[in-house]
Amino acid sequence: MSVDLRPWLDAVPQPAADAIAAAGHALVATHENPDADTLGAALGVAAIVEQHGGRATLISTDPVPPLYSFLEGMDRFVSDPDEAADYDLLVVCDCGALDRLGGVLQRHEALFERLPRVLVDHHASNTDGGPRDWVDPAAAATCELVTLLAAKLGVPLGAGNGAMAAALMAGIVMDTSTFAHPNSTPRTLAVSAALVAAGAPLSDISRRLYRSKPDAQLRLFGRVLDRLEVTDGGRVIHSCLTDDDLAATGTDAAHSEGLIDLLAQSETAEVAILFKEHGADATRVSVRTKPDGVDATILTGAFGGGGHARAAGATIQAPLADARTRFLAEAERLANAVSRPAQA
Repeated sequence: MSVDLRPWLDAVPQPAADAIAAAGHALVATHENPDADTLGAALGVAAIVEQHGGRATLISTDPVPPLYSFLEGMDRFVSDPDEAADYDLLVVCDCGALDRLGGVLQRHEALFERLPRVLVDHHASNTDGGPRDWVDPAAAATCELVTLLAAKLGVPLGAGNGAMAAALMAGIVMDTSTFAHPNSTPRTLAVSAALVAAGAPLSDISRRLYRSKPDAQLRLFGRVLDRLEVTDGGRVIHSCLTDDDLAATGTDAAHSEGLIDLLAQSETAEVAILFKEHGADATRVSVRTKPDGVDATILTGAFGGGGHARAAGATIQAPLADARTRFLAEAERLANAVSRPAQA
């Protein structure tokens, strides 16, 4: 059984589709600290290029988290391109801003600037769009867009014995929290149905990403949740993750995936925040907000970050204690401005 995606294919920009289909050797890049959406989208683009007779090199400046090792193709990612290779196209997947490519951008700046580029992304804060780029904030995940791109170009979603469908499905599952977030649309569900029909094991992907964790990760979650705090009035809930937490539990930064979504389950808080120590002088911040409340891109944008209205992040060049004080002041200001009707 196949699912007809033709009603949504007019949304795919022809310049982006033409450039990817014509690539002889595409350099396909993810954002730093990669998640399922950027990784799955990159694998999907690579499959499209290869189905059209080209080659693809997959780049992630940071290692792929072990959480995603069950997906075929994750071993293809390397941290740096080969400067002597014959790349003729750069495809950037799921980057709200180009600096989110991380250290690989600084290490190979001349190469990245020289190559013609296609950006495929769904972040509302993205303002980097060029003539061949496709930025669609209405998409729940960049993998949703890559699925439509594959369909537009006639690439079977079951390519690689279902490996492409599984990778794309993982990105959608991650960015919708298994379809629990309000970003899931009829198009998202149609795309997901098409991926399942092509062989994506939805229930297994959902279990692995959201209902299966190493014991060490659970201990990490316990430490961070044990120190959660709520501001006066309960409108902002927050906690922090330190390097000491990682050392004490034998985990790494990738094991923090999912913590912010637990904080966001607070019944009363308008804003949920996780502060993550990133060395001695930097702090990464993850934010979730309730529908019809604080726009997370406005909150994180005040600190150079971005993302989506309900989920966003930022990196603050300051130690954790200082970053937390500054960020909480702005979060409380925005949360206190939210007015909701009284519950009956």
